[in-house]
Amino acid sequence: MNKIIIFLLFYFTTSHLYASEIKFEKIVDKLNEPWSLSFIDKEKIIFTEKEGKLYILNLKNKKISEIEHNLNVLEYGQGGLLDVLYEEQDVYISYSENRGNWASSTSVAKGTLNQNNIKFSNIFRSEPPIESMYHFGSRLVIKDKHLFITTGERGKGMIAQDASKHPGSIIRINLDGSIPKDNPKFKNKKDWLPEIFQIGVRNPQGMALSPFDNKIYLSNHGAKGGDWFGTANYGENYGWKILGWGGKNYSGTKIGPKWKPGFTKAIKYWVPSIAVSAMTIYKGEEFKEWNGDALITSLKDKSLRKIKFKDNKFINEEIIFKGKIGRIRDIKIHKETGELYMLSDEGELWRMYK
Repeated sequence: MNKIIIFLLFYFTTSHLYASEIKFEKIVDKLNEPWSLSFIDKEKIIFTEKEGKLYILNLKNKKISEIEHNLNVLEYGQGGLLDVLYEEQDVYISYSENRGNWASSTSVAKGTLNQNNIKFSNIFRSEPPIESMYHFGSRLVIKDKHLFITTGERGKGMIAQDASKHPGSIIRINLDGSIPKDNPKFKNKKDWLPEIFQIGVRNPQGMALSPFDNKIYLSNHGAKGGDWFGTANYGENYGWKILGWGGKNYSGTKIGPKWKPGFTKAIKYWVPSIAVSAMTIYKGEEFKEWNGDALITSLKDKSLRKIKFKDNKFINEEIIFKGKIGRIRDIKIHKETGELYMLSDEGELWRMYK
């Protein structure tokens, strides 16, 4: 009984501490379905709107400038202009590419920022194109001069187990779009497409590189239950749709076991689903007590959650806030200040600080 009381006191004390210490500033509003942001420098960010527009925002004077581009975006359902990543003058961008007759693919293009114009060229296309409005994945991360890309399974379930196709996998390519010679196909996965790093995911809408252990972490949106947080692992299989990760189909029928040997085990599962979206591994001075923890956003309850873990083992989860700024679509850390910047589906960009 005493242990229960101590736990409850700790839980409510930490929750109250977050509520009293954290502050929010709405930087801009009236955006049209913003999806992703990336810092250009300490005063400017580049961000996407799902309908196909790309912008630069000056955080100092709040001026927004549109960037012209040549991408053939099919904005349909969950598809559109999605993740953006700025790296040393180059801009990497993921989008649902119009492949004709309402078919689309998760595609990634690269271009150089030239004032208010970028001419993009594709460096990856998910094959085959599929007529579906669902599950594009689309997050981008650079690690050791390789570009990692999440591709959703487009609502096609077992396609995630077919490594002769890209949907439902984690992709690893060189920054120019060429294929690393040490990818799984060239080692022990002869039947895999050469770009594939890992298979068996559903709709991973979060991905981040940890500055502490140099691992890539993922947040995957499951079905009716079965969201998870875990690592991207060379040549492995997360199991979708053999595994259900504890969730069910939307019809209510069981999908499969939560986990079994032979498949990658996640660090943390959520049953029922919290509709996980973006994530980051925190490093900074503003919330230095969170260094090394994962910050994961939930679309369902409009929350920001902190996951403490060590050596791929879950330790605890805390809800930092819930229902304050809407459905959080992306979260990024300001490298100099450690403050958090978040885009919401309600068309707003927020700064979180102490």
